[in-house]
Order: sequence, then C-alpha cells, then structure tokens
Amino acid sequence: MMTFSVPQIDNSWTLFLDRDGVINKKLEGNYVKSIEEFEFLPEVLEAIKLFSKRFHKIVIVTNQQGISKRLMSENDLEKVHHHLVQEVQRHGGRIDAIYFAPQLAEENSSMRKPNIGMALAAKDEFPSIDFQKSIMVGDSISDMEFAYNTNMFAVFIGQSEEYFSVDSLIGFSQII
Repeated sequence: MMTFSVPQIDNSWTLFLDRDGVINKKLEGNYVKSIEEFEFLPEVLEAIKLFSKRFHKIVIVTNQQGISKRLMSENDLEKVHHHLVQEVQRHGGRIDAIYFAPQLAEENSSMRKPNIGMALAAKDEFPSIDFQKSIMVGDSISDMEFAYNTNMFAVFIGQSEEYFSVDSLIGFSQII
C-alpha cells in the first residue's frame, strides 16, 4: 500500500476543485442543468469557508459537455455557477474563479481535463498561481491526471490506493 503525505501549505497555495462529485451531488448518467438540480454535498460550504482562510486562490475547473450535447445552455450553466458562488459567499467562503470546458470528450479539447487548458487560463488570470504550490481535488481519474499534468498535488475524493484519498471535502479540510 502506498503512503502519501500532504504538502505543507501556506497562504500562497492555490486550491483547484472539480465540481460534480466534489462540491455538489453528481447526477449519474446526467448533468446538473439548473439550480433546482444542484445540491451541495454535506458540509461542503463549511469546508470552502475553511479553505478560504488557508488558500491564496480557490478555483473550480469542471468539464461540462452537456452544453455541447445541447442538454443545457451556457446561460443555464452560468446561473448554476452564480448560485454556487452566492451560497459559498453567504456561508463565509469564496470562489475566485470558475472555468468550464463545454467541449465533447471526443473532441480532445485542450480545455477538457485531463488536459491543462483550464489551469493555464487560471494562471493567465492570476499570474501568482504556482502549479507546484497547488492542490487539485477531484473524484475522477481525469482530475488526477489533470493534477499530474500540471505538477499539482492530487487529492481523490473516494477510495483509492493509487492516490491520496479522502472521503469528502470537509474530510480534506480537517487534515490540512
């Protein structure tokens, strides 16, 4: 069994978060297309409040191919993200930016995880981001590959012997 140690972080670090399955309940075989379908996972708002005190920047990076599949519009997604940010702020936390990739998986867009386009967009907007002082929290192999491809520390939500893993975002907030 592999052992992992969490890096020593300070307030110069950046936290990258996947959305579905990390922040909100994932709709298996479907997409969160409206505020009504968006449901925060337990204690996520508290975790983000704690992260807001620890991290320099908090950025969401999310693949959203439901847009290219015409199951929702970019405007629908923007409403969901506006709601997410408002709720985080209402609970004392912050999200500095949200990047999304609307492309289909088969397009192999540089923006879709595991490719690093969203990380590069974040660094363009916030030049102080240092990928070697960043953590990516996700619930899929593509999230872990995204972290690897950018030289970030990877945190897997769920059970894994290959990656540093925790059961939830609040669980991760309690060990850093």
